[in-house]
Amino acid sequence: MTMHLEELHQLADDRRRELEGFAHHILVCTSLGCPKNKEIIAAFRQALTNSEAGEKVLVRKVGCMGLCAAGPVVLILPEEIYYQKVAPGDAAEIVSALGREPVQRLLLPSDLPFFTRQYKNVLALFGRIDPESLEDYLAAGGYEAAVTTITRMRPTEVIRSIDKSGLRGRGGAGYPTGLKWSTVAKAQGKKKYVVCNADEGDPGAFMDRAILESTPHALLEGILIAAYAVGADCAYIYVRAEYPLAVRRLKRAIREALRANLLGTAICGSAFSLTIQIRLGAGAFVCGEETALIASVEGGRGVPRPRPPYPAEKGLWGRPTLINNVETLANVPGIIQRGADWFAGLGTEKSKGTKVFALTGTINNAGLIEVPMGMTLREIVEEIGGGIPGGHTFKAVQTGGPSGGCIPAEHLDTPVSYENLSALGSIMGSGGMIVMDETTSMVDIVTYFMAFSMEESCGKCVPCRVGTAQMHTLLKKFQTRTAIDDDLTTLESLCHLVRNTSLCGLGQSAPNPVLSTLNYFRPEYLERITGPVDPCRQEEKQ
Repeated sequence: MTMHLEELHQLADDRRRELEGFAHHILVCTSLGCPKNKEIIAAFRQALTNSEAGEKVLVRKVGCMGLCAAGPVVLILPEEIYYQKVAPGDAAEIVSALGREPVQRLLLPSDLPFFTRQYKNVLALFGRIDPESLEDYLAAGGYEAAVTTITRMRPTEVIRSIDKSGLRGRGGAGYPTGLKWSTVAKAQGKKKYVVCNADEGDPGAFMDRAILESTPHALLEGILIAAYAVGADCAYIYVRAEYPLAVRRLKRAIREALRANLLGTAICGSAFSLTIQIRLGAGAFVCGEETALIASVEGGRGVPRPRPPYPAEKGLWGRPTLINNVETLANVPGIIQRGADWFAGLGTEKSKGTKVFALTGTINNAGLIEVPMGMTLREIVEEIGGGIPGGHTFKAVQTGGPSGGCIPAEHLDTPVSYENLSALGSIMGSGGMIVMDETTSMVDIVTYFMAFSMEESCGKCVPCRVGTAQMHTLLKKFQTRTAIDDDLTTLESLCHLVRNTSLCGLGQSAPNPVLSTLNYFRPEYLERITGPVDPCRQEEKQ
């Protein structure tokens, strides 16, 4: 079946009219953070069979609504009423309150800073559409950017727009996306590939998983635009097998797109064709590194290789390959649809647009957020995050996962950007943000992250394989208060050695948590030294 833009508009219009025919919509979050959602949906449908308003109310499953700490979350439209910690037994009471006074004991104020202080772009459709419905996505304007791109724009125009927007890679390194696309487009070779890196491995991070579970078609649309721009006719999504719901919804979305001729041969009557395949990873953290990821997709052991040559010139099966992560590609449809100037108008001079973060740890409003680049850490922690629970005080926030650093309270007013976080000894990473209070031992935290890096090292290069193990051994000595003064000197020396000599980003960034805590929380290391102490260090300790 060949479908054109007008037919897609018709499908979208039909779905919009169908949805507008209901007086109320009950939207139930079906993400992994909201348990018992199937029972809740069944309870609402049962309650509606006993209600006069039953035929005028539509119960819909939707993706993540963001505020995971309040889950299970239910949203009532058109009133925009949020209910928190909903149980199946609450369904009848909520149905009885439709069009009347809300159920106060379950009410989640819609004017919470968690909702009002965000700027949603990638997350705009989260909690608003059924992730398993192509029609829902079309009704919300989905695929218009992709179809317009492949039927009305030249590849160079697409790349120019992405470049002008200032979009940078959201996977951690922050490489300019337009420049990467341009490099692949110019690379020699008739066969080219696009690879989506969905191998999200940072502890506490769930940004990519939420996108895959909540708006899988948005990712497919971003891949479609990227493939057209660089001249690829085959794409792979590399996603970890530990995300079964995400994988299931991705597979369904691909089938739906194929049936609608939004993937496959001669897409929407154009000369462009694209196939998208899913490759499951086995949970190896190192496969987040692009050359290790390529090796895994090819069926080999996931280990990195030296660069150059870079994947843009010699990637998958030796062909030019574009690798972007999930959030990067999910930003693309909005840029094409709303314009490069719109995206470039958000954020800071060098860090454009918005960023999705998984806000976790000792924070009241744990969940998934999206904010403009340039918002301060204080605004994120104290306003959107609702501050620290239990009367405790803020101590540090760790950004960038095991590869990031721990930022103390004196830097809470720092605007979030690639450059600012790097200057503080941390990184943006893929978007993990873990908040810690004054009861947290920084030595314990760093020991945990070093154990993670040590266990996830592929072992190919000596600095990472041996260095992370030696650093972990030293950190355990500090953790058990058996360290001597020389251990601190050795630890710092090892950090710089591993950072400067490791083959890939895992080893190069593994020392970051140690170095940042040595910089900001050195007394916590010094007070754990029980052996001979250098006199100068003794003064520092006091």
